[in-house]
Amino acid sequence: MSLLATDAIVLHAFDYRETSRILRLATREAGVQSVIARGARRAKGGPGAGLDLFTSGRAQWMVRPGRDLHTLITFDATHARSALAADLGRFHGAAALAELLLRFTPEDAADTVFAALERSLDALVIADRASVEAEAIAACWALIGELGFAPALEHCAACQAELSPDDDLIFHHRAGGALCARCARATPGGRILPAAARAVLIAWRDGERPVLPDATHAKAHRRLLREFLQEHLEDGRPLRAFRAWDAR
Repeated sequence: MSLLATDAIVLHAFDYRETSRILRLATREAGVQSVIARGARRAKGGPGAGLDLFTSGRAQWMVRPGRDLHTLITFDATHARSALAADLGRFHGAAALAELLLRFTPEDAADTVFAALERSLDALVIADRASVEAEAIAACWALIGELGFAPALEHCAACQAELSPDDDLIFHHRAGGALCARCARATPGGRILPAAARAVLIAWRDGERPVLPDATHAKAHRRLLREFLQEHLEDGRPLRAFRAWDAR
């Protein structure tokens, strides 16, 4: 066994037996990890006691070779982000980010993935109400880019031909993005992606944050995002946080 200490963010937590909790952590140095906080539910508390979702801190745990669940030694919280739990829109966005990482992040994920999550959660905390939805969707696409499977938007996902910014195109999840007219005819399925919506996706990718004009546009962008992620899941299980976000 060895001891590992790294920056971490709580993505998921649930009670285990009478006194313990199991935490799923996004970490700077080890990707997503599962740890058990023994005694966290006792009256005097223990490592992991009182930790809310999306809390940042310094985690230290005992690594057990060949096991998926490690023993948490300490978690020194530095940033609680309680505002995410106080507003339903912010919470749904943060929960979607957490689910994205839980389902797609390998154990050897780069530091840039952790940094992107940290930036995104902080941005959701301070975003004004009108921009929360766009901030959350843009943050998900940014994480997808860091994980290495961002969709093609300016060149055809099939033949790499340059795409006109003024054209409404077919967005094909399995192909990996927007298709030119010729490739779209040869590739059944897909969804129409208006030029204006594609421009918003490109702006989000480039770090800009255009606000969505209304709930209908927001719903369409959430659906496109969820369907794209679902296509790339190997286990086929639904994305529950994304569905709850849509249902709201």
